[in-house]
Amino acid sequence: MNYGVALFPSKPLQDLANSYRMRYDPHYTLIPPHVTLKEPFELEEQELPSVVKRVREIAKGVDPFPLEVYKVDTFYPVSNTLFFKIREHSALTELYEQLHTSPFKRNEKYSFVPHLTIGQNLSYDELSDNLGRLKMKQIQHEEIVDRIQLLYQLDNGSWTVYETFKLGKEE
Repeated sequence: MNYGVALFPSKPLQDLANSYRMRYDPHYTLIPPHVTLKEPFELEEQELPSVVKRVREIAKGVDPFPLEVYKVDTFYPVSNTLFFKIREHSALTELYEQLHTSPFKRNEKYSFVPHLTIGQNLSYDELSDNLGRLKMKQIQHEEIVDRIQLLYQLDNGSWTVYETFKLGKEE
């Protein structure tokens, strides 16, 4: 089964992202707006308890942190994807790095660019038109992230939360 690790932003930020995703993201119905921390990976059922334990340890080792969205950007020419760019933060980078150490495999395909996808698989014209329009808008949002989620993929391709992990030491 496929698993992944992500963080889900607050409802106001999800609503803002979804206002674009419903038009520009074919994965809109498969998963809510999120920041991918660990791309999909396969696990056998017997491996799950040790992975859950490791994600819990990682989460406990990172304190809650600010998530700041500050502009719209694209991965063009690598892919025709539109996203809300998230300002880098050491805790966010630490989560990503820790989720790419043993027992997890390293992501060799892309470097980590914190973002929230709002459109993908767009034609060049769609990308250009929307990027130009969205860059004129002031996109500014900040919130505190205090949890991450381990997700699993259902047979229909959608993703659902397996377990939520609070960040930082429990009091």
